[in-house]
Amino acid sequence: MAQSGPDFSMAEFLGAIADTVRPSTLRPVVVRAAELETLPAAQVHNPTTLSIAGKLPTATFEIFRQTIPPGLTSDMQRHHHETVHYVISGDGHSEVEDETETWSTGDFIYTPPWTWHRHYNDSTDHPVEFLTIENSRLLNALGVGRRQSAGLATLAEARARFKEETS
Repeated sequence: MAQSGPDFSMAEFLGAIADTVRPSTLRPVVVRAAELETLPAAQVHNPTTLSIAGKLPTATFEIFRQTIPPGLTSDMQRHHHETVHYVISGDGHSEVEDETETWSTGDFIYTPPWTWHRHYNDSTDHPVEFLTIENSRLLNALGVGRRQSAGLATLAEARARFKEETS
């Protein structure tokens, strides 16, 4: 089955998604905390740690555990997929385009598609822990997933750097 392009078929894509998940060692129903796969730092572009529950048999979304060390931030980024962060522990704030919102343990943070955003740990003593859920697998399977990172730049710096790419 083609992942994208002229040979892609939505009917084939949807038909390939199983009605039920058959448990196996390759597609477990449960992924233990110790089995999370930590992404290499070079792929993350910031001081956070991203660990993916990659063995889960999800076809349309990915789940991560994200840790932001005390006093640090994620990178300034934007992507085509939607993201929801559940704050497992900690306090901080997020910039989403020109808005700034504070959050704490138990809150949910929504990041709309293709918006510049960055998350801040406001504590100097404790890390922030997120459960991060994004529909990136679906968009990647459809061939329309895209992500840009401006690293630890400000919003103004990110906009200036990527000004020619507004869509």
